[in-house]
Amino acid sequence: MHLTRESSGERWKARRDGIQKVTGELKYLTDMSFPNMLFGTVLRSEHAYARITSIDTTEAKKLPGVKAVLTAEDVPGLNGFGIVIQDQPVFCDDVVRYVGDAIAAVAADTFEIAEKAAALIKVDYSPLQPITDPEDSLKEETVKLHDNGNLLHKAVFEKGGNMEAAFAACSYILEEVYYTPRQMHAYMETEGGVAVPEKNEICVYAPTQHGFKDQSQLARILNIPESKIRVVSSPIGGSFGGKDELNIQPYICLLAMVTGQPVKIHQSRRTSVKAGLKRHPMKITMKTGVDKEGKILAHKVRILADTGAYATLGPAVLDFSVEHSAGPYMMENIQVEGYSVYTNNGVAGEFRGFGGNQVTFALESQMERIAEAVNMSSTELRKRNLRKTVDPGPVDQPIVPTAGARHVLEEILKSPILQEPSSLVDENRPFVLKGRGYSITMHGGGLGYGRSDPSGARLSLNEQGKLDISFGFEECGQGLLSTIEMIMTEAFGCSPDDIDITIGDTAKVPHSGSSTASRATNMVWTGIKKLKGEWSEQLLSFVSEKSSVAKEWLKTGVGGVWKCSEKETETLVMTYKQIADTIEKRPQVSVSYHFPTTTKSIDGGHYLYTFAGAAAEVEVDALTGRVYVSRLDHTIAAGPVVNPMGYLGQIEGGGSMALGFTIMEDAVMENGRYMTENFDSYLIPTILDIPKQTNVTAIEHLEPGDDFGPRGVGEIGTVAVAPAIVAAIHDATGHWVNKLPINSEEMMGYAISRINKDVTNEWMGGNSI
Repeated sequence: MHLTRESSGERWKARRDGIQKVTGELKYLTDMSFPNMLFGTVLRSEHAYARITSIDTTEAKKLPGVKAVLTAEDVPGLNGFGIVIQDQPVFCDDVVRYVGDAIAAVAADTFEIAEKAAALIKVDYSPLQPITDPEDSLKEETVKLHDNGNLLHKAVFEKGGNMEAAFAACSYILEEVYYTPRQMHAYMETEGGVAVPEKNEICVYAPTQHGFKDQSQLARILNIPESKIRVVSSPIGGSFGGKDELNIQPYICLLAMVTGQPVKIHQSRRTSVKAGLKRHPMKITMKTGVDKEGKILAHKVRILADTGAYATLGPAVLDFSVEHSAGPYMMENIQVEGYSVYTNNGVAGEFRGFGGNQVTFALESQMERIAEAVNMSSTELRKRNLRKTVDPGPVDQPIVPTAGARHVLEEILKSPILQEPSSLVDENRPFVLKGRGYSITMHGGGLGYGRSDPSGARLSLNEQGKLDISFGFEECGQGLLSTIEMIMTEAFGCSPDDIDITIGDTAKVPHSGSSTASRATNMVWTGIKKLKGEWSEQLLSFVSEKSSVAKEWLKTGVGGVWKCSEKETETLVMTYKQIADTIEKRPQVSVSYHFPTTTKSIDGGHYLYTFAGAAAEVEVDALTGRVYVSRLDHTIAAGPVVNPMGYLGQIEGGGSMALGFTIMEDAVMENGRYMTENFDSYLIPTILDIPKQTNVTAIEHLEPGDDFGPRGVGEIGTVAVAPAIVAAIHDATGHWVNKLPINSEEMMGYAISRINKDVTNEWMGGNSI
């Protein structure tokens, strides 16, 4: 299925929230205000690593308009948070571990007063030498940043026998080190929200990807039952993983409880940069050996991830990287060791692609370079090592049978980008080199083995006569509302107007798990499938009894329940509103279920995978070193397409985000400080950087017996892009890039050398000496 914006048909519909968004009518949670609302701010450390010798809030409390000034001693429960490991203090009281650590919070009548009060808080520090190199952090003699040391997590996978013997049997061995950057999520809506104290509970309006997880964390901090905390978590103005962890929620809640008034915090971009999560920068060492036919005999990988000062989901990100180190290839002998390390750099955590982007860049670059070295096409090398339909997963675990790897490889090779003959130099621009390349990848969905990954759904007929479908997911711009609507209308034959959708509010929805890990679409599809039978049975039984029409002749449809017969025209028997008004007990069904998981006990191992291929055409300007991606094609194998526009938007958007990861984005740090704090100096792709031509092809095929439905595509569009661009750059310049983002000065030198070499060869070819 070829997806374009120009495609027409019944499956292409406007987004359910589209009009509200484009008109500005939609209220985001950071737009909200309440009567008597106070404004808050958080005083954060300007030191990467220091002892706190004293905190004096006296002057801040005296400032007119200040209603509360809080420090660690004011936390009634656990002074710590973290989705898995609660190692990040709500307020630091003895030591700060990164520039951005919270020390105090202020609530005041205005934001300006709150900021002035925070500036009056006197904090005396005893600065310490920050640890900023993850390699240094692992050394025995290095100061320990946490009680359990500087190693947050180690992950290992081994397959096969003796690695030394395996490498000895190889005809060619390639060893290389790859580096990936610290990338910002760069969402338009920075972290913020409002906490409103009510009679017996506190209501938190704050964008997050997991309202119920926030609820449980806040209960520990506030020392009150979860039932007393309501979290409204949707809509969200962008997240990409960056709002999966708590950010401002503890502070607005504590301030609201102390003052008895609503409190709002909305972080500036500077504070968001300083205190927010980033993509894990990684150093990946790969050693890969092949025999003379190109079969991979040995593959050894070492991954070093800089998680910064606190854990967040650092262990899970590392596990994911380790799992995907072999990608869609079968290898006889594998040895992977991964280390996630504490430093005094900014906190790294969950980010779209979840560790797959980094290791795929290394693996696919490795495949291209091996192919070149053994004088074999990279396509042939891939084919000789590609996983087959019933092969196990990348960590030798059982997975659902899938030919996705073969399908995306075959389809991406059909890309017009790869069909055209290579023309190295642009005739109209002699200093611009052109190149083309491609890559493939696979990406696991869900949280993986050993991690609680439940979901739930509820369907009812409400008093307005609407089919009210409820999930505990969030709408963070990915188009989930439209996806739910489309699955519902297809399942029940109804119209969008017949449906009410409730998401993102712990007081109104069942626990569905996090809106992350490419799981929401699959869990929505599964939930509605599970709900349909029992709910329809209740509804149709009532209508049959009321109308004396046999139940087998009844079906749900547009506006209500219809009578269908081979001999008669379909007729409306009862509207949904009529049913709601007359039935004694309106139908309501709830279901609980789990994301599909592999049976092998390997931490984080996945069962359902999506696959992708990416083909890129680049232009390298030898005068400036600038790399422009002029064309980018994607082929995606993720099961049936539910929401074509949403699917296309995710892949195109993911591809654009990957452009930044590859070409320009790096949140550089020196001595634990960000060298950029705004988008005036941290560059992200704009419309001028995005390829003018992008094709997206969806492969909807699932193997017989695979009834797990559509897979999510929120991440897969980001993963294969970097190595495709790097392969295209090599095609243009002859140079292999091993560090992202691409350095323009480096590119300029290699491009000029390539042009000079080609000019010399051309002259030599026409002149005898």
